[in-house]
Amino acid sequence: MSAPVSTLTPRALYEEVAEQLRQRIFRCELEPGDWIDELKIAEEFGISRTPLREALKVLATEGLVTMRLRRGAYVTVVSEQDLRDVYHLLGLLESDAAGAVAASASAAELQALQALHAELEAAAGERERFFAVNERFHMLLLELADNRWRSQMVADLRKVMKLNRHNSLLKQGRIRDSLAEHRAILAALLARDAQATERAMRAHFARGLRAASPN
Repeated sequence: MSAPVSTLTPRALYEEVAEQLRQRIFRCELEPGDWIDELKIAEEFGISRTPLREALKVLATEGLVTMRLRRGAYVTVVSEQDLRDVYHLLGLLESDAAGAVAASASAAELQALQALHAELEAAAGERERFFAVNERFHMLLLELADNRWRSQMVADLRKVMKLNRHNSLLKQGRIRDSLAEHRAILAALLARDAQATERAMRAHFARGLRAASPN
């Protein structure tokens, strides 16, 4: 008797559709407030509306999409209060993680953070690359802190933050200031000063919020 053939795929169709839409939102091809034309997108992807709707539910749980009764799905518009809330929580969670890393990281782990910071310095003149390396630095800190629940919360909050990130780093001098803040974080990490690292990370998010705010 032959073994049954699995119908499972490495990645469900709706997850792939969610990722495609997620990247369009991050690239501002779909901007905050835009209505998501389900018929058009389903036709473009060559799929039925069922996996598309499942994908939109995923994006709604992440805060990237807002579902409106009888009106469909829209890319979320981030309010000033949303920004304050997201940055506040990220400051708490990531400062706690950074402090834990300062207290317990190995020499090799600190070296890995130094290497990423060097990449960040080199990317100062390339905005998109700076975004990517900056996120890698923050996510490596979370990985080293080794708390999967905190990492998941931060990952979700960062998706919402990305809806506004271009506005913050487009402001004159923000990349320069962000680099200075990262230098302070790295210096505290290398000194293995948990309290100074936490303070530096909280200051980084406080200044990031001021840059992200429209006023």
